[in-house]
Amino acid sequence: MSNSNRDALLQAAKARQQQDNLPYYGALTPQEAYELLRADPNAVLVDVRTQAELDWVGGPDVPEKQSAHIEWSSYPGGLQNPRFVEELKARVPVDAPVLFLCRSAARSKHAARVATEAGYRLAMDVLEGFEGPRDEHHHRKTVEGWCVRGLPWHGA
Repeated sequence: MSNSNRDALLQAAKARQQQDNLPYYGALTPQEAYELLRADPNAVLVDVRTQAELDWVGGPDVPEKQSAHIEWSSYPGGLQNPRFVEELKARVPVDAPVLFLCRSAARSKHAARVATEAGYRLAMDVLEGFEGPRDEHHHRKTVEGWCVRGLPWHGA
């Protein structure tokens, strides 16, 4: 992949930031996030779901050096991880494009904001999340998200 593809993806993320007045660099669709990971070997996908979610549902298949798991909140209880920024800084260089992913793109937005406040200039939300929102039957992985978009992932 070329630098022009990387630049175009970053521009798409920035355009969403401006359009939606986001408090972080921007946002990418799952497909765009995957393309950015392929285009930029320094980009890192940070899955902020709980370990239980990873164990029960699985996660994106991306190169190990481009992925990190840092819980935004704990299970059970849902308490916010007080060491989130500390763990992020230990795992992801502050100048790297960092893509935050959760189940349905709620926690990832908070993580991107907090990362930006901690000095990550290229902090981005992955829209739709891993499983996406619930459908009319309250099921996930049917409407949108990383899985529905046909991107590589491994089951639990």
